[in-house]
Amino acid sequence: MDVMEKARALEASGRHIIHMEVGQPGTPAPTGALKGLSDAMQAGPLGYTVALGLPELRRGIAGLYRRWYGIDLNPDRVVVTAGSSAAFLLAFSALFDAGDRVGLGEPGYPSYRQILKALSLQAVGLPASVENRLQPVPADLAGVDLQGMIVASPGNPSGTMLSHQALSDLIVHCAGRGIKFVSDEIYHGLHYGARAVSALEISDDVYVINSFSKYFSMTGWRIGWMVVPEDHIRVVERLAQNMFICPPHASQVAALHALDCIDEMEANRAVYAENRRLMLEGLPKAGFDRIAPPDGAFYIYADVSALTDNSLAFAAEILDQAGVAVTPGLDFDPARGAQTLRFSYARATADIAEGLRRLQDYMAKRG
Repeated sequence: MDVMEKARALEASGRHIIHMEVGQPGTPAPTGALKGLSDAMQAGPLGYTVALGLPELRRGIAGLYRRWYGIDLNPDRVVVTAGSSAAFLLAFSALFDAGDRVGLGEPGYPSYRQILKALSLQAVGLPASVENRLQPVPADLAGVDLQGMIVASPGNPSGTMLSHQALSDLIVHCAGRGIKFVSDEIYHGLHYGARAVSALEISDDVYVINSFSKYFSMTGWRIGWMVVPEDHIRVVERLAQNMFICPPHASQVAALHALDCIDEMEANRAVYAENRRLMLEGLPKAGFDRIAPPDGAFYIYADVSALTDNSLAFAAEILDQAGVAVTPGLDFDPARGAQTLRFSYARATADIAEGLRRLQDYMAKRG
């Protein structure tokens, strides 16, 4: 967010900045979602819905699991939330008590740590190795006292994914130790080879969190969901009623219609695939050649230890001198992030090509 603010300040002064720091699609919500909401607004007022979400939306999300994974999911287990952030609050509140220790792989999404802290839970960072593609494995949990574990595949910032076997190994390990398992799947749908594996393909005794923000290109609508075990539905419902009343009705209507806009979403994914190709080709030419293999999402995470030991200062330098905003790795990995950068390729292909040209020109001059 600090990088974004500096980029905005430069733009206000007249500079043209290429945004590779932003973790959101550059595309709007699907047209069918906008039309569906417009029709609903003309038909009558939008008020409170039931706390767990519109029944038709919950059924639609269950249908998505059938299409994507071949899972016959009970719609009652689907909890619609005000973005995935609300889902994390509900999941952590339902699963853990104050003082519990929750493991998370590093590098990883920084808000996990902050939400856990706000709920008086202890985030336990588990440094993931390059050999394991920056994803945690059971050996990383060995000897570590944990009551919970959260895993993201595809990951942010790495874009790497867990195979069916790797995810199964983690879930089985956690189940054997009584460690509650949360699977962050908000980048599902954004893959460039084999599709991502859902934890629900392996076990029903997990919490799965997803969102309309990434694949469905609806970040600002703040609409997400999670799937919980059947015996957790009532406790999550009580929490949701008191914490949020309900997710935004308008966003729920738009999300319902977005589920039918797969052709438009797939066209967006094709743009990301081309952007990814350009990045994998162009970043090494700029000297950023130590990168995690990005299977999904729209990020590339680069080891820049040969170039700097201060990624924050390096990112500021690149922004000022090259006019390209990138994200330092400090928030993703407190221990090793001073030597990493995250590059996002979620924007238009022309922007990605221009950003790569600027990076190559600047790094050539920098030596």
